[in-house]
Amino acid sequence: MTYRAPINDMLLALNHGAGLLAAVKAGHYGDFDHDIAAAVLEEAGRFASDVLAPLNAVGDEHGIKLDGSNVTTAPGWPDAYKRWTQAGWNAVSGPEAFGGQGLPLAINAVCTEIWSASNIAFGLCPLLTLSAIEALDAHGSDELKKIYLAKLVSGEWPGTMQLTEPQAGSDVGALRTRAERAPDGSYRITGTKIFITYGDHDMSDNIVHFVLARLPDAPAGTKGISLFLIPKFLVDADGSLGARNDIYVSGIEHKLGMHAAPTCTMTMGDHGGAIGYLVGEENRGMHCMFTMMNQARLGVGLEGVGIADRAYQQALAFAQERRQGRAVGKKGDGSDPIIVHPDVKRMLMQMRALTAAARTICYATAVALDIAVRATDARTRSLAAARGALLTPIAKAFSTDIGNEVASLGVQIHGGMGFIEETGAAQHFRDARITPIYEGTNGIQSIDLVTRKLAANGGEAVWALLDELKGIVGQVEASNDPAFGTTGTKLRDALASLERTSRWLLERVGSAPNDALAGATPYLKLFGSTLGGCTLAAEALAARTLGEGDSSRYVTLARFFAENISVQAPSLERTVMDSAEAVNSADAVLLG
Repeated sequence: MTYRAPINDMLLALNHGAGLLAAVKAGHYGDFDHDIAAAVLEEAGRFASDVLAPLNAVGDEHGIKLDGSNVTTAPGWPDAYKRWTQAGWNAVSGPEAFGGQGLPLAINAVCTEIWSASNIAFGLCPLLTLSAIEALDAHGSDELKKIYLAKLVSGEWPGTMQLTEPQAGSDVGALRTRAERAPDGSYRITGTKIFITYGDHDMSDNIVHFVLARLPDAPAGTKGISLFLIPKFLVDADGSLGARNDIYVSGIEHKLGMHAAPTCTMTMGDHGGAIGYLVGEENRGMHCMFTMMNQARLGVGLEGVGIADRAYQQALAFAQERRQGRAVGKKGDGSDPIIVHPDVKRMLMQMRALTAAARTICYATAVALDIAVRATDARTRSLAAARGALLTPIAKAFSTDIGNEVASLGVQIHGGMGFIEETGAAQHFRDARITPIYEGTNGIQSIDLVTRKLAANGGEAVWALLDELKGIVGQVEASNDPAFGTTGTKLRDALASLERTSRWLLERVGSAPNDALAGATPYLKLFGSTLGGCTLAAEALAARTLGEGDSSRYVTLARFFAENISVQAPSLERTVMDSAEAVNSADAVLLG
């Protein structure tokens, strides 16, 4: 089956669960007309369904090919990318001064979900380009911006992010790629990078690489890393492409999934060194790179949402068509669609509810990041930046874990046919698996949440968010709507668990850091499931108030999440608080 973007669900999540409408009314988005969102998203959905979704299985089957030092993508991909850029999709949130449309990041976040759902391997290319745009716009010189930024914004020249080396995975400070100063102010880069997504391909005539390297006199560790822009082809004074730069793909990876997205080993220095240009200041590369990574982490979270929604849509269609067994109490010959069976309904509801919660968390992150740069007063911008920083690791880790869980449930609903490649369910499962790993593993996101984001300003951002969520729960309880069932009670219990656990971890971060780290991953899950439950309840309340469509389905979805997922909060609380000693004593088992 093909993919259809659930525009109504997306708009409800964006406007009410994520708070875009309230932010617009508060004046944080200037003269932005939020009604334009529906038109943009409808058109994005059509492009995804008509152009990108049909290429998803094609890309998985054909993969990519390396011929010498050139990568060829799957049939139809270069043409689809050309149509993508010509339609302006890469420029949705790009700066207007360089040809972008200047729309909010929140609108582009919804589009990112759509691209990921229709064809996750294709959507990965512009995801990295958007990160490159952010870094160059924030830290690049006027000269570099003049040459490269408009090309990146349009997508004519896509970008890459090059951190990882064979001996330095998540430990970026251990990288060995070298940079030497040249007399003309440029640099010569030598070294090898691995796992470089879209490091080479035939979808564009140039590629703009963003590469971390170390100068000879740089301090050790991450304090001595600089960021360099290295084009595949050098650019002449008139803007035309010049000589081939000394950066080449020397190998491609054969992967579990994402077969259509080239994952390359990149080699610099075989012909004197790649010519690179400093982005930002020397030895301040990590500061610049985090601009890229934070954008990319939200994008990867949206990949999790997208692949989950694609897997759900396919599983729902299969469950409505596949006949096996009879509904309880039904007599006569023949069989019924498997969707009549309660356990299949439970799995489908789990898929739908988890996807909806992750969607709203990612959208809320984007809205916070928008307000952090768009609001007119400094205090609002500061609070929004703290909210965005807090939500980013949750958006990345919680959503990609959900992408894997939902894709796995999709295979389960297909039964034996899910294990067969021809249905496509297996591809979703394989493609999803990388998302908890790249752009900072989910374990690293949990550490970031506990040691940096929770600990910032004594937990100020966390307490402010919890107060807002308590207000939502109060509205659910005040509604006296029996359709919500025990939603209010379950969410209030979950919030109490989250607050107690947050205070416990905040104390342990300073006094017993290993205890805090031992509980970081279950804490992130507790945070995400509580936040997700409350935001779904907010959407259900809004749907009731607005009378949008059949609002009962949103109430039922919020109730299912609260009574099946948020209800796990007390056990996660006990896991965080009670299991640290067992985790820290694990050497007796692991090394004994």
